[in-house]
Amino acid sequence: MSTLPKTMQAAVLTELRAPLQLVELTLPETLAVGQVLVKVHFSGVCGSQLGEIDGVKGEDKYLPHLLGHEASGTVLAVGAGVRHVKAGDKVVMHWRKGAGIEAETPHFTWEGRKVNAGWITTFNDYAIVSENRVTAIPPDSDLEVAALFGCAVTTGFGIIENNAKVRIGESVVVFGAGGIGLNIIQAAAMVSAYPIIAVDLHDAKLTLAKQLGATHIFNSAGHEPDATHTAIAHLLAEANCNAGADVFIDNTGQPAVIEMGYRSTKPQGRVILVGVPRQGQDIHIHSLPLHFGKVLSGSHGGEAIPHVDIPRYQNMTRAGRLSLRPLITDYFPLHGINVAIAAMRCGKIRGRCLIRMPD
Repeated sequence: MSTLPKTMQAAVLTELRAPLQLVELTLPETLAVGQVLVKVHFSGVCGSQLGEIDGVKGEDKYLPHLLGHEASGTVLAVGAGVRHVKAGDKVVMHWRKGAGIEAETPHFTWEGRKVNAGWITTFNDYAIVSENRVTAIPPDSDLEVAALFGCAVTTGFGIIENNAKVRIGESVVVFGAGGIGLNIIQAAAMVSAYPIIAVDLHDAKLTLAKQLGATHIFNSAGHEPDATHTAIAHLLAEANCNAGADVFIDNTGQPAVIEMGYRSTKPQGRVILVGVPRQGQDIHIHSLPLHFGKVLSGSHGGEAIPHVDIPRYQNMTRAGRLSLRPLITDYFPLHGINVAIAAMRCGKIRGRCLIRMPD
């Protein structure tokens, strides 16, 4: 297919717990059935990519491979069978399955070596993705904000709407106020949860959490889990929630935090796990409350349905009911992606950082 570029710049994971390598990859000569070629404009960096780099789920048998799962872009070409998007469409790229074909995954080459990719990758200036990982958006969309619909927004709002099923006036504790946590907070505020307690290690993130709807904040840096548990209980009591929180949402994947959240909720409370503990790190709980109404469950991207949810959230953004621009706090070029990752690790990124792709 003549419209396919021959090469692309990509940040490749070649070794666990090592910096990404920025390399030039050779693209396939044709698109397979159900594949879509996208010019990537902006890509978000999610905490799950840090987990992939660190190998938190164990051995990575696909090295070397591409990364990234939320972005905005423009469709350049489509393979056979694609009918939900066409060349010229502006799109959100997302990791949750949407409408359309789940194509075979593309294979790229680097100096004669095969480089793997999943159904979506976004740390690259071009991408070959499955049709069901892209959703068309209006041509005049803000492409910086649109990138957030790929994960941060759909996951955060889906956690409140689908996993926690928060009702008006229920109390919510959000542990971890990063890109997803901030959207959880904003979604909780939109359904009139109270109180909404944000907990994090960094004051700058907590300030932004307050701006987006947190009613109470607590910096847990330097505090043992028992002390943090006591502080959360005190904040809940201030809001007349003496029996504990209705909902506790953990974004950290730290077993001690999960166990604390389990203790911090009401007898019929819900504990929603967003972060994933490192392989081999288990949680220890007394399971009896699970037989009497307490819920402990994991979220898979907020169970979002991209082709249904993205248009809803975008309409709310256009109507001024959803504030996403404040979430974007930092920008980096593709060649600075390791700097972005290092900044995320040490808490310097207040909200969501975007990787701006070359034109």
